[in-house]
Amino acid sequence: MTDKLELSIALSENENTRAILDGRISPDAIKLHPTALHPSEMFWRQLKFAEFDVSEMSMSSLTIATSQGKTPWVAIPVFTTREFFHLRILVRSASGIEKPADLKGKRVGVPEYQQTAAIWGRGVLQHEFGVHPRDMEFFMERTPETSHGGSTGFKAPDGVTVHQIPATTNIGEMMVRGELDATLLYLTNPNLVDRSRIDLSKDQRIKPLFDRAAEGKRYFAKTGIYQINHGMVIRRSIFERYPWAALNIYNAFAEARARVIRARDTALHRHYEPGLIGDDVRRALATDPMAYGVKGNRKVLETVTQYVHEQGLSGRRVALEDMFAPSTMDL
Repeated sequence: MTDKLELSIALSENENTRAILDGRISPDAIKLHPTALHPSEMFWRQLKFAEFDVSEMSMSSLTIATSQGKTPWVAIPVFTTREFFHLRILVRSASGIEKPADLKGKRVGVPEYQQTAAIWGRGVLQHEFGVHPRDMEFFMERTPETSHGGSTGFKAPDGVTVHQIPATTNIGEMMVRGELDATLLYLTNPNLVDRSRIDLSKDQRIKPLFDRAAEGKRYFAKTGIYQINHGMVIRRSIFERYPWAALNIYNAFAEARARVIRARDTALHRHYEPGLIGDDVRRALATDPMAYGVKGNRKVLETVTQYVHEQGLSGRRVALEDMFAPSTMDL
């Protein structure tokens, strides 16, 4: 029997990755050695040190790196996290921000200017509400030494003001003190990259910009986009030697996702009893908003590469064919 290919893998832990992390599902002919990490730290470690053979990867940072030339990575169309990231925008009530247009001229925090969630937030503000990145003044928490941009040569785009938050403070403290009017998103998870720790959800002076339920429904109905945050990558040198590994890894993640869906399906059947599930529930079961693959996600993927380019973070519009393994383009 041929020995299995042994690969290190880094993943954030959620329902879509848990079966891979705990070994219940493994790719054919591959033995994975997993590490669970917060994405902020994972991406920094991969971009700066290339520690893992396989990992989740920031779609924006991968796009930026690809625009600069051949990268150490080949992408696999597995998308373990999605969200409507513009719904994460928080504002100080005292700043008088009641609608997106009120962000113009305001001081806005961001953990990292080039992170995918920030790309989506600014893209939606620009395309849906007419608020351009140059209309705001940004304050970035992550330092060049512990940021994704530190490895991809980040520079503030022309016409956009990006200040570096001193290492002695962070977004949370600046929001509480009134030194920021808003923040595009807010991360408090303990890791080696993000510094904020204050729970702003308990501060009555701070509120979400959007009615999240209403805006999420409006945005999806108009665009059909469920924003992708992370993809998956394999080390290029491994892919070139073992090109079959990309599809084997994809299949393992697809099976892990299928088990999540089957478990939900079973739970619904138990709750409603066979034959009593309504048509609306059946339609929901037939559509997976977290689906993997390139073909069904081309619109959302091309939107994020468009936003990266038009926000001045890549010198060219990156084609999906430049990032993803050729064997996965028809999935």
